[in-house]
Amino acid sequence: MASPNFESEILNLQSSIKSSVIITVKNEASTIGQLLDSLAAQTLQPDELIICDGGSADGTPDILRAEKRLPLTVILRPGANISQGRNAAIQAASGDVIAVTDAGVRLDPHWLEELISNFRFKIQNGDSLTVLPNLESEILNFKSNVVSGFFVADPQMPFEVALGATILPQLADINPASFMPSSRSVAFTKAAWQAVGGYPDWLDFCEDLVFDFALRKLGPFVFAPKAIAHFRPRQSLGAFFKQYYQYARGDGKANLFLKRHIIRYFTYLIAAPLVWLTGALISPWWWGLYLLAGPFMFLTPYKRLLTLWHTLSPAQKIQAGLWIPVIRITGDLAKMLGYPVGVGWRLQRRL
Repeated sequence: MASPNFESEILNLQSSIKSSVIITVKNEASTIGQLLDSLAAQTLQPDELIICDGGSADGTPDILRAEKRLPLTVILRPGANISQGRNAAIQAASGDVIAVTDAGVRLDPHWLEELISNFRFKIQNGDSLTVLPNLESEILNFKSNVVSGFFVADPQMPFEVALGATILPQLADINPASFMPSSRSVAFTKAAWQAVGGYPDWLDFCEDLVFDFALRKLGPFVFAPKAIAHFRPRQSLGAFFKQYYQYARGDGKANLFLKRHIIRYFTYLIAAPLVWLTGALISPWWWGLYLLAGPFMFLTPYKRLLTLWHTLSPAQKIQAGLWIPVIRITGDLAKMLGYPVGVGWRLQRRL
């Protein structure tokens, strides 16, 4: 028969999981305060917080050392990229479960609690609750090695609202079974991190995706949609262009999403010019294909925008609406420029 105290024993075991929150930072003096405040306000406090600084020159380490509310350890690794910084922080962590977030975010008060509470244990005899004379001895390991949190935009200007609508999935867009978490909001066992060799320290962008793919081989992820990290999108078109250029360069380095990039090159370099030429030489009616292509490129961002712009004035709503096609095309161009740079880096490295 099942132990009458089974559920309470499980809860006790889950509450005994030692958790380590790790973060990497560099020149985050203007934003690190809100992140520390949100960590101090967590309903479940981490057993330890380890922050790796990659060589800040703006006083970020001094701000961190002055923090007294949290069990904080600061590691200095000047010149380390984000993968190397995370690996250094995780190596120094003593927790059973590692929760990861980024600088520049604000965490929901239940963020860590939602991540940790979604870890489950494997029980002997499958998930049967039949014979459990000593629950502790029946625990083999965690049922899932990874719990995926979620992230949402925290915009402050119409451009940022439009950017969030264009590039960020909403909860309704997510398939929990296939969702690949960002390292803005994720937790995994330290054993899993060790098993896959950690974050790829040779990669400076898209490193969390490569890490996710490796973790996927260990088993399914659990999705925790209420473990939310709020982050402010890029504040200018130039900053966004640089971000997506770097992301695409990371794709090229890691050999990710080749099919997507080929489709993008075909669309912009072959299909779009061919439609224009056909319209110019045969009939302007061919240019109507551009209108038919519009919904494929812009419909989803505009649908998301309708759920995000309740805080905007009428004039700001117009601004946000006008920004969406500019953002989408700018992002595509940035990817088209960045991807071959990454591929070239990969080929040189292979040689």
